[in-house]
Amino acid sequence: MTSDLVRRRHLLITPLGSLRVKACERGAVTGALLVSVTLLLGCAAVAQVTNPGEPVCRASLQHALGTILVEQGEPQDAALQLAERTVEAIAKRDLGPRPFLVAAPSGTDYTFFVQKRSEQCLLRLYGRRKGFVSYTNNLTYISTRKLDSCVCSE
Repeated sequence: MTSDLVRRRHLLITPLGSLRVKACERGAVTGALLVSVTLLLGCAAVAQVTNPGEPVCRASLQHALGTILVEQGEPQDAALQLAERTVEAIAKRDLGPRPFLVAAPSGTDYTFFVQKRSEQCLLRLYGRRKGFVSYTNNLTYISTRKLDSCVCSE
């Protein structure tokens, strides 16, 4: 039984190994390098909102933060107040492009960052922590909102 299993694995490995060698001979190494570079360039870079003091951007940022917080289970009034205070802090301080933490009265801490995609700004929630329980998703993100009237830079 064990030797039969080993033979099956060997049969699966051998064709794949020979395909790999043949593919490399045909220039697949160059293709693999291009794919690797493309994937590296596709990684999320943290940006900053450069016009948070403008009323239209401010409203967009507040709305995005508020809706994400409500979506995560925060009460509507608390989420809106928290979003307003967060946007005030972002507008007053030039913290540069970095993730930021929003501590809700419920005891949950939310970690956000802004990403520049083409000419669009995206607000991304990627982490949530309450007590000793934390959840992080930096691949597909927990929630994302467009910041329609905001300008971003990396």
